[in-house]
Amino acid sequence: MIAPFTAGVDLPEFTFGRVFTAWTLDPLLFIGAVWVTGLYLTGVVVLRRRGDHWPIGRTLAFVVAGMGGFLFVTASGVSTYDTTLLSVHMVQHMILSMWVPLFLALGAPVTLALRTLPGTSSRGPRGWLLIALHSRVAAVLAFPPLAFALYVLSPWALYFSGWYDASLSSTYVHEIMHVHLVTVGALFFWPLLGIDPVPGRVGYPFRLLLIVLTLPFHAFLGITIMDQQSMIGGDHYRELREGPMGSWLPSIASDQHLAGGILWASGDLIGLIFFGVLFTQWVRASIAEARREDRRLDREEARAENASKPPRETTGTDAG
Repeated sequence: MIAPFTAGVDLPEFTFGRVFTAWTLDPLLFIGAVWVTGLYLTGVVVLRRRGDHWPIGRTLAFVVAGMGGFLFVTASGVSTYDTTLLSVHMVQHMILSMWVPLFLALGAPVTLALRTLPGTSSRGPRGWLLIALHSRVAAVLAFPPLAFALYVLSPWALYFSGWYDASLSSTYVHEIMHVHLVTVGALFFWPLLGIDPVPGRVGYPFRLLLIVLTLPFHAFLGITIMDQQSMIGGDHYRELREGPMGSWLPSIASDQHLAGGILWASGDLIGLIFFGVLFTQWVRASIAEARREDRRLDREEARAENASKPPRETTGTDAG
């Protein structure tokens, strides 16, 4: 296993192929991801054994795209080189903050937990989960304007404070950064795109507006990083270039320019994917609501017809 925080480690030249071959497992993140995935799959098995249906699409979204994406960027070559090249880190950042939260939300783990956890609405694990969902803390954290502010301001705090430098020199801070990116992304996107009964859900027009508002923030941050004269993590990256990897590493300025471009382009691309997912959900919800309304009107019409029919006369034979 390569120690990613040791300046001067002689990593081979980064190529696209090394993304899939240069794996390094982070024990804490790996174990945590395995536990979360295992709990989700256990819930699915419990439902299936009692004969209840659980859409395979939700399982694939959570396990393969969501947790699979998390494991990939924290264990593959992306993780191995994420402290060597800012551009590689930026790919990791965008996947953790946008891609992973999207598919975890589409997996509906809260709904799965409510259907499988033992207990009642006030006791046991199920009751504790319901209490947490209806708590003031959950309501405040999921408040859309606050979640939006946390989401758009966190990257600025990461790259324009001492936080990113600390993540380059401390394994613990580095791991916390990964968890933070997923958590803040989940707080923002879960009520907007997920199907779980979580606080902070608003109408579809406002959801679309919030998604659209993220696009210029990513673009502005990306452009700022591209044009930044001072180098992000400059001391760390200069030290790497004084070691064995200096022969193949690009200049700090060019790597930072590429990183800003990745943030800008991928933010817009994934944001458009979010927009498409949310618009599709809105259309489906509208169709389902129209069908429910049609059924309600049909029932009212049937009741009105029955009420307007004259009562059937009672004959002597009937009476007998």
